[in-house]
Amino acid sequence: MLSQPDKLRALLKEDRLHVMPCCFDALSARMIAQAGFEISFMSGFAVSAARIGAPDTGLISYGEMLDQGRNICAAVDIPVIGDGDTGYGNALNVRRTVEGYARAGFAAVMIEDQVMPKRCGHTRGKTVVDRAEAFERVRAAVDARNEGTDILILARTDARATDGLAEAIARGQAFAELGADILFVESPRSDKEMRQICAEIPGVHMANLLEGGDTPILPPDALKEMGYRLAAFPLTLISAAMKRMADALNALKAGRQAENILDFAQLRKTVGFNAYYDLEARYARGWDGAAEFKKR
Repeated sequence: MLSQPDKLRALLKEDRLHVMPCCFDALSARMIAQAGFEISFMSGFAVSAARIGAPDTGLISYGEMLDQGRNICAAVDIPVIGDGDTGYGNALNVRRTVEGYARAGFAAVMIEDQVMPKRCGHTRGKTVVDRAEAFERVRAAVDARNEGTDILILARTDARATDGLAEAIARGQAFAELGADILFVESPRSDKEMRQICAEIPGVHMANLLEGGDTPILPPDALKEMGYRLAAFPLTLISAAMKRMADALNALKAGRQAENILDFAQLRKTVGFNAYYDLEARYARGWDGAAEFKKR
C-alpha cells in the first residue's frame, strides 16, 4: 500500500487541479473523504476556532495542532496536508515540527515566513521575517525530509501583503530552489497576479480561496490553466457549520424546532455507526475455531 506522502506525490503528478476542502477535526475530515475528495488540508484558522475557540493569531500551540492532526489523519485514508505555521520557533523547532507531523500521519506540512506569533493570511497586522530566516526555515524543513522523514514540504510566503508581489515571487523562487515540494504565495490580489506567480515560480502551486478574502475565487478550469495544482478552501466547511449551528440555536431559542439538519439515520451513518454494527456482528457470531482451541 502507498504511504500518504506517496499518495500525495501521485496526485500532484496528475495533469489536473485538485479541489481541497479544509478540515478542522476528525468528523469534517471524514465527511470530506466520504464526499469523494482525494485530499484535504488541516486549516490552522479552523482548528484554532474549533478546538480552543480563539482566533488564528498564534494562540494555539504545536502540541494542540499535533494532537488534532493525529485524530484527523487516523480518521481518513486520503492524504492530508497539515498547517505547521512558522514551525514554532527556530530551525531546530521547524525540524521537530516536520518530524512530528510526519509521525502523526500527514502527507505534507506547510511552513510559512510570518513572524511569530503568526495570524491568518487574510487579516490585519501580519509581518514576515527577513529573507535569511525565511530561507532557513524552509531549508530545515527540506533537510528533515531529505534525511529520512517521509513527508512533503509546502513552503508559504506572506510577503505579498507586507512587501509587495516582487518580494513574494523572489521568496517563492528561493523556496523552490531550496527543494520545497509545493509553493504557496498567500493573498494575491487579482487573477493577473495569480498567473504571474505561477509563471515566474517553478514547481507545484497551491491557491488559497477564502470566501470574502483578498484572492479572487476562480473556477477550477481557470486555476488549472494558470498553473495551479491545488485549490484550498480553508474556511468553507467551518463557516457552513457555524452558520447552520447559529440558525439552529436561534430556532431553539425562539421555541421552534431546528430545520435543515441531518436526519438521525444519515447522522448515524456519517459518524460510522453502520460500519461499527457490521464489525460488531462479525464478533457477536462467535468463532468456529474456539472449540479447537479448547482441545489444546
